[in-house]
Amino acid sequence: MTRAAHSTSPAGDGATAHVDGGSRGNPGPAGYGVFITRDDGSTVELKQSIGIATNNVAEYHGLLAALRWAVEHGIGTLQVKADSELMVKQMLGVYRVKNPGLRPLYDDACSLVRRLKRVTFEHVRRESNTDADRLANEAMDEAAAHE
Repeated sequence: MTRAAHSTSPAGDGATAHVDGGSRGNPGPAGYGVFITRDDGSTVELKQSIGIATNNVAEYHGLLAALRWAVEHGIGTLQVKADSELMVKQMLGVYRVKNPGLRPLYDDACSLVRRLKRVTFEHVRRESNTDADRLANEAMDEAAAHE
C-alpha cells in the first residue's frame, strides 16, 4: 500500500473516493467509475464514458471527477483509493509523468489537489475497488455502444 498526504491542514468534511478507469482495447472504448463514501455514510456514484482512450487516460479522468466533486462539495479531506499503481505513484511524486498525453491530466489533478485541505492517495488491490470497477465497466459498456 502506498499512502501520502498532500498537506497537514485540519480536516473539514471528509470522504473516501474509490477510483477506477479502463478501456477495452487500450486504446479502445473507455470510461471511469468513482464510488465515494462521505464521512456521514452517504455514498455517491460517478461514471462516464470518455470515447476511445487508454487505460491510463481513463484512470486520470476518474481521478479528476473525484477531485472536482470534492472541490464542488466543500470536502476538506479526501482519501483517494485506486488500483492504478502508475497513477498513484505519479500523484505521490514517486514516478515522473513521461507520457505527453497524461501530462495535462496530471497537471489538472495537481491543481485540484491544491484546492483541497488534505488529499491522500493509496494504491489498493483490484479486489478492494469493486464498486469503482463496476461503475467503470458500465461506462465502458456505454462507450462501446456509441463506438
